[in-house]
Amino acid sequence: MIDIHCHILPEFDDGAADMQEALAMARTAAASGVTGIVATPHFPGRPESLEGIALLLDRHRSLRAALKKAGIRMELHLGAEILCLPQTVKMARAQQLPTLGQTNYLLCEFSFRESRVYINKTLQALVDSGYRTVIAHPERYEALHRDPRVAEGWFAKGYVLQVNKDSLLGIFGPRVQQAARTLVEQGLAHIIASDAHSTLYRTTEMGEIRQWLKDNCPAEYARILLEENPARLIRGEDMVPAV
Repeated sequence: MIDIHCHILPEFDDGAADMQEALAMARTAAASGVTGIVATPHFPGRPESLEGIALLLDRHRSLRAALKKAGIRMELHLGAEILCLPQTVKMARAQQLPTLGQTNYLLCEFSFRESRVYINKTLQALVDSGYRTVIAHPERYEALHRDPRVAEGWFAKGYVLQVNKDSLLGIFGPRVQQAARTLVEQGLAHIIASDAHSTLYRTTEMGEIRQWLKDNCPAEYARILLEENPARLIRGEDMVPAV
């Protein structure tokens, strides 16, 4: 498995508090069958955020070295979870946004109360700027709760829908859980990731969700969600749809 959404970089955002916790998160992931992680710290899409790129790169290099020293076999890729703000589109046109690995995929998030119109307009602008968009945890957005057909439109547009494993397991409440399960049941999800933030809550452990998928989905769909599509994303390739 490859986890394409994980807040594992130490001392950067609200993820791993220090190197010790980052290594513990990596060990937990590895023990549950994860072979690669994309570190995706929060990156507000405004010009001031560019000042943090050097620190982001330094934390990535430090964690890679620490993983090697600790003997933890884990491929660590670098990305970011971009909060889409009004300034983000201008940055996209200037090709200033950090992507997932060496690809043109952007991991995008929005305010959970953001309007469908704003989300759609922003996603289209990012695509027009040459990026491919991955929508982080669409099941958590009120726009989708108000009208589940929104997800069908995103899927039809070719946007990648990344569902959080904890959403499916009920960590964020029944409304989000139902939305996540509907996305999976309807074949609208492309990838399931941890969106992990710590060793205690919202963790990197992926065994429970693998079992849930085994119990609730065709085996091939589970493989696509956890293995095939994450690997394709890291290579910059198109996703495989479930249907």
